[in-house]
Amino acid sequence: MENTLLVGLSRQVALRRELDVIANNLANLNTTGFKGENVLFEEFLDRRARTDHFIAPLDRQVSFVLDRETRTDLSQGPFQQTGSNLDVAVDGDGFFVVETPQGERYTRAGSFVLNAAGELVTPAGFRVLGNAGPVVFDPNDTDFAIAADGTISTREGERGRLRLVRFEDPSQLIKEGNNLFTSEAAPLPADARTRVVQGSLEKSNVNPVLEIGRMIEVTRAYTTLANLMGRTDELRQSAIQQLADVPA
Repeated sequence: MENTLLVGLSRQVALRRELDVIANNLANLNTTGFKGENVLFEEFLDRRARTDHFIAPLDRQVSFVLDRETRTDLSQGPFQQTGSNLDVAVDGDGFFVVETPQGERYTRAGSFVLNAAGELVTPAGFRVLGNAGPVVFDPNDTDFAIAADGTISTREGERGRLRLVRFEDPSQLIKEGNNLFTSEAAPLPADARTRVVQGSLEKSNVNPVLEIGRMIEVTRAYTTLANLMGRTDELRQSAIQQLADVPA
């Protein structure tokens, strides 16, 4: 009976984790460049199965649920036209590169602005990097134009080219805050098929209908499991009570 409760508890913990991930996905439906997450589970077999009075033989294993990892869905989200000259989206598997106090980070969110120094930055203030370093504009620059290859120009001249990178194994990317990713693997230059779309932003790739369906499914599973564990606990209490009533 203890094994039943422990297995149920492991499943409840896993379902709670999955529910947290779903809730975070839904909360970021309108976040530019957000990438949804999925929780991966696996079976964990414990050979130390116990009964009420002895340790069970090794062939009696207990199967627990293990929250193995949270995997990010890096598929491309839909584009939304904004008309802003400094809004850009990446069409392809590339990432923009930004400079943070912790080093270079990578993002798909291209809602850029200019700071007081004329530098192209993210809304959080991180400088956007071009192939030759930070992208800086002169005070008199007008008519910003960003070509498909990332080249930035104004009426007064060219101001650099956005640095676009890709990763041989995108699964190695680790999510950070502010829609940023980091990776221990060195990035590669984006391939020729990757292009920049000016005046558009990539929206979240989360499908709200699927996420709400997942939330309902997980909630029902959690409720069913809680009821089962409750009945198991009542059965144990009933057994203990009956044993206490047996005449000596």
